[in-house]
Amino acid sequence: MTAEQWSIVFNALNIGFVQTLRLFFATLIGAIPLGLLIMFGRRSRFRPLSWLVQGLTWIIRGSPLMIQLLIIYYGPGLAFDWHPWGGGEAGRFSAAAAAFIINYAFYFAEIYRGGIASIPQGQEEAGLVLGMTRTQIFFRVKLLQMVKAIVPPMSNEVITLVKDTSLSRIIALQEVIWAGQKFLKGSNGIAANILPLLCTAVYYLVFNGLLTLLLGRLEKRLSYFK
Repeated sequence: MTAEQWSIVFNALNIGFVQTLRLFFATLIGAIPLGLLIMFGRRSRFRPLSWLVQGLTWIIRGSPLMIQLLIIYYGPGLAFDWHPWGGGEAGRFSAAAAAFIINYAFYFAEIYRGGIASIPQGQEEAGLVLGMTRTQIFFRVKLLQMVKAIVPPMSNEVITLVKDTSLSRIIALQEVIWAGQKFLKGSNGIAANILPLLCTAVYYLVFNGLLTLLLGRLEKRLSYFK
């Protein structure tokens, strides 16, 4: 390809990667707190709520994210003739963000639950003896210890999220792989060329490499709980 064609390719890939980053950060911002709420629901002493959350967890974790994307984007229109997401790229992004937030929130909730379970029960009993409420015990005693315990599994999920954002192209969200694939099919005078699609792997590798370094440093900062 010529220098002009490469310029066109990288401009398209950069625009697509910005969309990928938007979806990535929107998912984390929404799923991290939502996962905490789901975890509380799962641990609730109100049995109907706990059973409901367990059932939803089984459904969300047991079905493909791609199917969830299709259901959330197309389902309301097909079932109720209701189009909550609107049209265009903004609507597709909103639907994709909703699907990713819901999916990852349930995965994060299970990680949180495992982190809480790893903390000795004696710490809660000691807090109750000292007159602390269960809420105070959670936020003042358990929370930071839970964070230390969940960093490795959360890191794996975050890295997986970077790659999973490519699934959003199933509803025609123009993320980075969509941008690379269109040159394979034909765009801006470039057709049947796989190089732009292969270049998308570099974007993922670089971003995942940076995330791995940042998450590794975070894990070391929390090492004082050892």
